[in-house]
Amino acid sequence: MPTRHTPESIVIADTPAAILEWAARHIEHVGIHQGPHLFAGPGRTATLPCWPRGALQVAAGHGRGAAGRTYDWDRINRARDQAFGILAETLTGHPVDASARHREAIDRWSAEPGRTAADAAHAFRTAAARAEHALF
Repeated sequence: MPTRHTPESIVIADTPAAILEWAARHIEHVGIHQGPHLFAGPGRTATLPCWPRGALQVAAGHGRGAAGRTYDWDRINRARDQAFGILAETLTGHPVDASARHREAIDRWSAEPGRTAADAAHAFRTAAARAEHALF
């Protein structure tokens, strides 16, 4: 069953592919901003970041969990980390080792001048397609 994204949803994706797809929809919804205006604009807050790495965090539940609902955070965090890795590899075109380097590669790509929400959404979906076939 495909993940249904809405910004208000308390459903949290728990596979790398679902997190990447959710992030694509999130970035399409809030747009992408760079530099000091990272959290500027309508609908953007500290818990709804509008940049690629932030979109992955939101997709993996950052700031979206519901009180009284139980989540398998170990599974979600593992899937999030795998999503970071596969996105970094998709963006660089080669394997990237260590989670800090994944985030660095994603941040470098997102900071390139002229980067758009459409670029980010396309990258997320390309990585999601790769994640569907990956063995983690």
